[in-house]
Amino acid sequence: MAVTLLAVVAALVIGHMAQSLVASVRHYDWYGNWMDWLGAQFPEGSVWRGRGGIALALVPPLLAVLLFQAALDRPFYGLVGVLFAIAVLLYAWGPRDLDLDIDAIVDAPDAAARREAMAALWPDNPPLTIDGGALVSAVFQNALRRWFGVLFWFLLLGPVGALLYRLAVLSSEGGFAHRLPLETRQGAQTLLKLLDWPVAQLLTLALALVGNFDTVLGAWREAGGASFTLDHRFLDAAGRASVRTELAEEAADYADEAADAGVTGEAVAMPIMATTSGLPELRDAMSLVWRSLLVWLAVLALFVIAGFVA
Repeated sequence: MAVTLLAVVAALVIGHMAQSLVASVRHYDWYGNWMDWLGAQFPEGSVWRGRGGIALALVPPLLAVLLFQAALDRPFYGLVGVLFAIAVLLYAWGPRDLDLDIDAIVDAPDAAARREAMAALWPDNPPLTIDGGALVSAVFQNALRRWFGVLFWFLLLGPVGALLYRLAVLSSEGGFAHRLPLETRQGAQTLLKLLDWPVAQLLTLALALVGNFDTVLGAWREAGGASFTLDHRFLDAAGRASVRTELAEEAADYADEAADAGVTGEAVAMPIMATTSGLPELRDAMSLVWRSLLVWLAVLALFVIAGFVA
């Protein structure tokens, strides 16, 4: 567990300090070419063109990583295995930097540039109407797909888990997914829902811990979070409710500070208006995502400490 924590922290630090370098190696054209080759080998009616066909695409690369993972576990006291785990985690993370995508939206010079930057949050096509709620949902969905899904399955299965999740995402949405036969893509989407469900539940729990617990719990229940369906719309509901609460609390804090200073009228309204303009919902959504990630790392660190104490 300590080695896992070391690999996670190292991957996060390297990914943050060397963003352009890491982004330059996150290419998955080999996987697209592999899917195209499979499509050329198997005719209509074959197993490849059914819901279970996605296994043909996933098993060979995952098996290769699993063999490397097992072989490198012991040499040099596991150091080579740690380096391999860091490399795979860095490769599977993202593949785009969520912070940079959010900054591009906030710092866009005009409406056209902002809308173009917003499109990066949707792997297929952005909705026709993009409002604050849609942006908040996109932030949490991207956090799930870019960060937390990879991290959860890495913690559970090691490097093979991180790559499994990334390949499942590539097979379910975006350009690579549209190169798959329809039923094969539907099978990949079902697999991704299975992989996403526990991650979304734990992310919602972390969100409740770093935000307003009662608000998140209520939104989670109303959106069907207590059911065992594979739909994880409860994460969107919890995220939007948390951001609304954060904005309301910020506005209330401004009002209280102004009242304490004896400021009234339009002078009070100005700072309050500042909290509801300039896409503050994106800032608060990213703040909640980062705080949730810190909760995950803190829990992992507690497991490590408990293991040493035991």
